[in-house]
Amino acid sequence: MALQSLDIVRRSATTTAPPGVRAAYTGTVAKLIDTTKCIGCKACQVACMEWNDLRDEIGSNVGVYENPGDLSSESWTLMRFTEYENPKGDLEWLIRKDGCMHCADPGCLKACPAPGAIVQYSNGIVDFHEENCIGCGYCIAGCPFDIPRISKRDHKAYKCTLCSDRVAVGLEPACIKACPTGALVFGTKEDMQQHAAERVEDLKSRGFEQAGLYDPPGVGGTHVMYVLHHADRPELYAGLAADPHISSLVGLWKGVSKPIALAAMAFTVLAGFFHFVRVGRNEIDERDEAAARQALEAAPQRNASQRPGAQPPEKRP
Repeated sequence: MALQSLDIVRRSATTTAPPGVRAAYTGTVAKLIDTTKCIGCKACQVACMEWNDLRDEIGSNVGVYENPGDLSSESWTLMRFTEYENPKGDLEWLIRKDGCMHCADPGCLKACPAPGAIVQYSNGIVDFHEENCIGCGYCIAGCPFDIPRISKRDHKAYKCTLCSDRVAVGLEPACIKACPTGALVFGTKEDMQQHAAERVEDLKSRGFEQAGLYDPPGVGGTHVMYVLHHADRPELYAGLAADPHISSLVGLWKGVSKPIALAAMAFTVLAGFFHFVRVGRNEIDERDEAAARQALEAAPQRNASQRPGAQPPEKRP
């Protein structure tokens, strides 16, 4: 990718720090998705496909506006539509742009066993390096938002990169540039949080009392955030996770169990070393070796004599 190793703060399946990593950094970026402004035009979907040279399979009409039907290795962003009947009996269209949330504490990175297959840059972007991917799918199990997809073509994992190549040279992501209504905004996370606070205040003044910012703390916050009319019920927006968090199994596997396994391996090596020092090599004396040789020579004759109808061996003169 375009970002250099100096910008990497974490790599999958790697305990050592990346070379030249900076101890402190500022200026994390974020994408703000204002669902109250989104009209579901799918310009962001098209821009994503064009910039990343993606071509998904042609789907079929199943009676909904979502097309394709789900995220895939060739569709990194997807507009999801939900019809919601509010308590007043009015019908609301809830439209959400789905894709990678770029968690500050990414479960996919923690679950990945392939060194360097998933990296997190200092600006907050979580990126996949497919050349290091082994196609195990652990990133899918580790993601609380069910985002990564395995390609049928090369068996590698793919997802939205937040256009890390564009961001690295000072450009905004392709989807941001294509949005015609201003529903997508990009900048530093602090600026996006401030912009979201202004939008939430405006929505509350217009009667949306539960409006709010979706930036879940269970994954350390995200670098893709939503402004929601009904922030108290994010699951209304096509099943957006209400309280996403990394599975405890991932934390146990890559957290507690890893140092225990390393300690057990070290103990085994030390035990073998001390056994060698005290006892020495396992050696066979000449009598045991001669007895073993005789047993091997007698084994074929013994097996032949035990077969049904076998004739006893003739005695040699």
